[in-house]
Amino acid sequence: MPELRYACPWKYWELEKSIGYVILMAKEIRKHVEWCLLRYIPVSANRVNFITLPCLVLLLLSGQMILYSQGLIENNYGTNNLPSEIAWFFRPPVEFADHFGKYSSPLKFYDGSAVNTRTDWERRREEIKNTWNGIMGQWPPLIEKPKVEYMTKEHRKNFTRHKVRLEIAPRQQMVDGYLLVPDGEGLFPAVLVVYYDAETAVGLGKELRDFGQQLTKRGFVVLSIGTPEFCSLKPPYKPLYDSGRDEIPLQPLSALAYVAANCHTALARLPEVDPNRIGVMGHSYGGKWAMFASCLYEKFACSVWSDPGIVFDESRANVNYWEPWYLGYDPNRQRQSGIPSTDNPRTGAYEKLVLKGHDLHELHALMAPRPFLVSGGSEDQPERWKALNHTLAVNRFLKYENRVAMTNREGHSPTLESNEQIYLFLEYFLASSR
Repeated sequence: MPELRYACPWKYWELEKSIGYVILMAKEIRKHVEWCLLRYIPVSANRVNFITLPCLVLLLLSGQMILYSQGLIENNYGTNNLPSEIAWFFRPPVEFADHFGKYSSPLKFYDGSAVNTRTDWERRREEIKNTWNGIMGQWPPLIEKPKVEYMTKEHRKNFTRHKVRLEIAPRQQMVDGYLLVPDGEGLFPAVLVVYYDAETAVGLGKELRDFGQQLTKRGFVVLSIGTPEFCSLKPPYKPLYDSGRDEIPLQPLSALAYVAANCHTALARLPEVDPNRIGVMGHSYGGKWAMFASCLYEKFACSVWSDPGIVFDESRANVNYWEPWYLGYDPNRQRQSGIPSTDNPRTGAYEKLVLKGHDLHELHALMAPRPFLVSGGSEDQPERWKALNHTLAVNRFLKYENRVAMTNREGHSPTLESNEQIYLFLEYFLASSR
């Protein structure tokens, strides 16, 4: 007989866990009862316990009713019912539901006091953001009216592809990119796609990374950019901005987020774009970039992070936030590439963040209640729900559901299926009229 887990729900009945816990209980009841029915029904009639069987049926129906009521519970949290194609993105596997791992709760201030009201959460949110910016370095002033220079223009089947240059940093520093605009009139949703280069996302690079081109075919304005000289991936890795003699140097990954914020402004100023429906996405390196951009700049309406490694994890060589081109930049010493060790220790902001017990789930919480999708691959497998559950709890505290999503594939590279999941997510939250 299978083990009936969660047999004593009242022991764990905390407010922020109760809804998810009821659903888990219903699933466990149904599984348990179905097993019993399969065992009893084939038995001859003279051996059937006619008291036990009706009780099992009633238990099964009660479990089904709880699951059915889940949609009503979600509506009470202020969200619409999700299409079936994406609804499962927002459901942790049973084995990880309400498991919070080693990560500290964002619903507690750093001094240990609890967040009890929305006003408390706003203060806590500022505490997280100010703490991380204090360690990673402060941004330069945002550019109010970024320049956009149109270089070339090419009309494709149902959209126009512009080669552009955008102003993204102080002293009129620019980045090359592509702007894709669908045919037609009206305000379109938009997505900023970030990667090593601008060409890949518009179909001029590696297969299954043409996110921008595919989104434009679905009615999105897309801006695709690569790494600007402002935050180079080459030594000495210092962003081209003088933080000042006594200020914390700006970390490259935070500098990339600053670039994305200015790109958001450039998109929002375009006459074809709805400024309230702009998202950001990226894969791998671009996933890290998109994650920091959306978490640190609240004007992004939603975000997709494709297998960036969403938490610090020194057991995974590709979850390499310790590198000097991410968070390990140190003006006084240059570490060698590779997982931190005694001979090759942590440096820069990454060293300070780890020593102080911070992890990236704190940044995830800054997204609430804006939706995001982790398109997980080899670096972000289902156990990452232990970190994501913290942001799920923040959203429930704020009375929102269906804001934290994850899908999974085996490998790091995108697939046709994982890309379709990304497009469905972005269409629902940016393009659909709900």
